[in-house]
Order: sequence, then C-alpha cells, then structure tokens
Amino acid sequence: MNRLAHETSPYLLQHADNPVDWWPWSAEAFAEARRTNKPVLLSVGYSSCHWCHVMAHESFEDQGTADYLNEHFVSVKVDREERPDVDAVYMEAVQAATGHGGWPMTVFLTPDAEPFYFGTYYPPAPRHGMPSFRQVLEGVQQAWTTRHDEVSEVAGKIVRDLAQREIVRQAAEAPGEQELAQALLGLTREYDPQRGGFGGAPKFPPSMVLEFLLRHHARTGAEGALQMAVDTCERMARGGIYDQLGGGFARYSVDRDWTVPHFEKMLYDNALLCRVYAHLWRATGSDLARRVALETADFLVRELRTPEGGFASALDADSDDGTGRHVEGAYYVWTPAQLRDVLGDDAGLAAQYFGVTDEGTFEHGRSVLQLPQTEGVFDAEKIASVRRRLFDARARRPAPGRDDKVVAAWNGLAVAALAETGAYFGRPDLVEAALGAADLLVRVHLDEHARLARTSKDGRVGPNAGVLEDYGDVAEGFLALASVTGEGVWLDFAGLLLDQVLTRFTDPETGALFDTASDAERLIRRPQEPTDNAAPSGWTAAAGALLGYAAHTGSEAHRVAAERALGVVKTLGPRVPRFIGWGLAAAEALLDGPREVAVVGPGPDDERTAALHRTALLGAAPGAVVACGTPDGDEFPLLAGRTLIDGAPAAYVCRGFVCDLPVTDPEALRAKLA
Repeated sequence: MNRLAHETSPYLLQHADNPVDWWPWSAEAFAEARRTNKPVLLSVGYSSCHWCHVMAHESFEDQGTADYLNEHFVSVKVDREERPDVDAVYMEAVQAATGHGGWPMTVFLTPDAEPFYFGTYYPPAPRHGMPSFRQVLEGVQQAWTTRHDEVSEVAGKIVRDLAQREIVRQAAEAPGEQELAQALLGLTREYDPQRGGFGGAPKFPPSMVLEFLLRHHARTGAEGALQMAVDTCERMARGGIYDQLGGGFARYSVDRDWTVPHFEKMLYDNALLCRVYAHLWRATGSDLARRVALETADFLVRELRTPEGGFASALDADSDDGTGRHVEGAYYVWTPAQLRDVLGDDAGLAAQYFGVTDEGTFEHGRSVLQLPQTEGVFDAEKIASVRRRLFDARARRPAPGRDDKVVAAWNGLAVAALAETGAYFGRPDLVEAALGAADLLVRVHLDEHARLARTSKDGRVGPNAGVLEDYGDVAEGFLALASVTGEGVWLDFAGLLLDQVLTRFTDPETGALFDTASDAERLIRRPQEPTDNAAPSGWTAAAGALLGYAAHTGSEAHRVAAERALGVVKTLGPRVPRFIGWGLAAAEALLDGPREVAVVGPGPDDERTAALHRTALLGAAPGAVVACGTPDGDEFPLLAGRTLIDGAPAAYVCRGFVCDLPVTDPEALRAKLA
C-alpha cells in the first residue's frame, strides 16, 4: 500500500495498491521533490475514465515502470473531480502546448509545481507515432539531469505565458435581444438536422443549450428553437446513448447517430438531462419526454443514491464480461443468442424493437439497445414484459463499478432535477430524494462559516474546499427546492452560499468570477473559466443562481452581481453559443424579468392552494421563481403583504417591479405565465 491508502477518493484508492510510490496533491509532495531534487510526475484522472484504467493497468501496475518512477520522480496522483482547480490550470497548459487535452493527463513539473512537459495517455510500447511511457520517462529524466537550467527556463516561461493569458473581456452589461438572436442563429448553423444535436462525432448531450432553446421559445415563441430541442431530445432518447432498459444516459456517443455510447454514466449528465426532459414535457406535453424524465430520475435514485442520502458521482464504462475480463459496455450490450436465452420465443420481437442484429452495432457482434423503429405498431404489454425480463437478466450480470464520492455541485444539480420532476409528475418520493441530498449537503458539506466542502464519502467530509461551481449549483438546487416545497429555509441556505460568491469569488472591480476563492490554495494560476463544458461552468451557474435569489428577495446586490457576471455571455454568446448554453439560459431569464410568483393559501393541505402552486411551477416563463405559503408566513420575502382574496387562495405575479392583479383561478394564472 502507498500513501493513497488513507485517501477518501475512490479514484485515488484504486491506485493505493500500485507499486508506484504515489503521493496525493500536497505541500509535502513538493517538499519531497525539492529535498531530493527530483521532477514531479502529475497524473490526473477520475474513477470512471476508461483510458485512465488502461494506463494504470499497463504502466502503474507494472513493477519495472514503478521502480523507475520511484527512483527518478516524485509521483503525484490527482482525482480531477475532487480537485477541479488543479485539473483546470494544468489542462490549460496541456491544451496550450499540444492543442488538445483529455484524461489521463500526464504533466511533468518542477518542485515549484511549474509544468515543463505535457501529455495524456502514453502506451507501454511505441504505437501510432506515440512514444512509450518508459521512453517519455527516460527522456524527461535525462533532460532534468543534463539540461536542468534549460528545463527550469522552459517551465518559468510557461508559467509566465499562462499568467498573461487573460479571460475574454466581458462586456459592461448583460446580453440583450440582439445577442441572444445571434446565439440562436449560430446554433442553427451548427445543428445536425438529420440526427439532432450539434457538431459531429463524438457527440455530447447538449443539455445546457437545450435549456436555452426551451427558454428562448417560451419567451419569444420561436418555433425553430423548440424544434431543435424536440428533435434532439427524441434522437437521444431513441438512441443507444440512452439506457433503454434502466433509464439514464451515457456520457456521450462515439458516432453522430447517438448509436454507440461511451458507456460511463455520470451524475451531472443525468441530473441535467432529467431536468431538460421534464422541462420539455412542460413545454409540449410529450409522452416521450415524460417517460424519459421519470426513468432518468428513477435511475438516479435506484443506482446512484448513497446510504447517506446523497448521490454517487458515476458508474464505470467497464465491467466483467463474465470471463473475468473488464470490457467496456459489457453490462449493457446484447447478442441475438443472449436475447433467446432470456426471452425464448419473444427474442425476435425484442431484436426488431431494440435493433439487435447478427452483425451487431458494437464490437464482436454485440448490439447496443436502441429504438430504431419509427413506424409500426408493437404490443405495449408485450414490450413492457420484454423490457422487464431483460432488465432482470441484466441485473444478474457483474455490475459496473460505482464512484461513491458525493460531489457538492453535481448533487446540487440532482436536487434541482428531482425536486422539479417530482413536483411536475406527482412523485413525492422524488422530492423526498431531493430533500435527502440537500440535507446531506447542509449537514456534511456546509460548515459553520457557510463554506462548502467539495466532496464527501460515506458521510465523511473530504479535505478539499468547494469551488465556484459547488456554490452555484448547490444554490440552484436549494432555490428549486424552495419553490417546490414552500420551505423558506432552502432560500436562506442559498443566500448563505451566494453571499460567499459575492465576497470570495467575485472580482470587485469587474464583476468577473473566479473558480477558486480568494483565500484558496495558491496554484500557478487562479483558474477562471466562463464557458460550459460537461456541466454549467461555475461562472454561469453562479450567475443564474444570483439572479434567482435576487428575484426571490429583491436584493439589488445579487441582481447587479448577476448582470455583471452575464456580461461575459454578451461577449461569448454570439461567438461560441454551444459552449455557454447555461449563460444564455440565464440571460433569457434576465430578459423575462425573471417573473416572481407568490401563492398564498390557508395551509399546505388546501387543495385550491396546491392547484395554484402546481400551476405556478408548470409555468414555462424563463427562470420564474415561486414562493408558496400562508399570508402571515415569514419564510419568503415574496409573501410579504400578500393576502387571500375573499377568503380564497390567490397567486400574485410580478415582473420588473410591476405586479398584476392577483388571481384565484389556475387558468387565469396559467395565462399570466404564458
């Protein structure tokens, strides 16, 4: 066992038995490098990363490679999901030097943590023009010992260049109609009309862009925006990227048609997509959207919820194929023979329905289940029986590994998705699951100074401080929970987190946001990234939450901070709309108000109040906030001074400091929110 045996990260623990003398990221590791005058090997990955596992097996489990590393390097292993700040600053260096990045990330550093040589995956023997990992190690070691001054000069120049790379300067004001129209036009140009989605292979679920399209349609009535969202959601839901038996989405599709996924399932993807499909149903009433939202929510609760009430980070792509070998996708794919073993005479029907062929759509004659049939009639009861039997049979296969760490930001996304999905579809169990995760975040991740920890595992808080996305996404989750439950305490907790954003993450001069707090560990560069990647960037997540909190409370400081932060969307939205979708969605809310809905009634069990509350939640106005309570309650600022109308529950709708007359009829409220 090496030093990683005492860590909580499942990824680091996967390497605790390596013969490599790993160190976690720590001051002690760099002190050891200075003491011994050795370069540092920084290896960054995450637990469900397929090629991270491959490189670990090929190189880090190899005794000869480990002996060389232990003699000539101080080896540091980092879980990018626990330390997104470390990952971000060195990934920026890798991308600047090589033009691409990815994981595993392999970086060589001086004992002062300055990078001087970069790469990603290295094979154990030279192949496809790539040197072997051992060749790289020998080359770096030789350079370190024979050209030490040159290496130090290169490292210093890289750090200076990184320091001089400025964030795209944000505009002085938030985007308006013109910029959002330009963003929509840009998306239209990149849209794939035959297959849905944007760009080519590999194709990622565009969750945040879909939120923008739905909000833009709600605000403007633009049918083109809605159609892109509808078609993309249908193509994904019918493709292999969606788990046709168990619900939930894989990380991405390796092809343009959504057929063959990279099989890992991430919490953030599924939380975001659950919410997207729930919002699509809200906009269109689509049965498919309803089914996918609920199946994805059920997947989250069934397969990712931890005993403490939070949600685990991911399921691996790989699993045992029944022969002792770990193979990508083994848990999910089928052959016609396997269908016959489970279904007997119904195997032909299943093969037709799910697109299972003799040739296979994946490797070695195996097929990923899809729904390729767009025409024809199938017996619904028979298909339900087939799905149930296949699901039960699959459950007897060796399951993919699960990364059990609870990441604050991604649990915030799950809280928002489950709270809203439960409210929309009358599933109080999903709202309870959201409450359980929110409670864990408060009990375990939030300290007495309202500072968030990034992770926990088994109910034990991790050592790393929360970053901006943790504060923004958890605040977003708490705001959604406040609207759904009518419990103002969640609004209060959101306010505590967003006050931290204002004081510790915001540049007071420009209103720009940093990924790390002003008092966080100093790295070679303070990371600052406004563009969305697999999940909303901390910048755009915080901007959206600040705006929602300001609408709830009337806080001018929070609204101004949101507007200043959205200045970057005015700059980037028309240029790279695919990569700032959540910022565009927040900008839609700003242009719409956002609207403030206060529902007052005699108590939580009153059916008329519940009907108004549900109508308010189902309003598609972008970013609308909802407060529900009694006239004399003090949990929500929006309820102050609101009274019943002739003894009946009432809803008040305000927008831009102007309030409409209250209504007591759900249909009248629905019209006001249209």
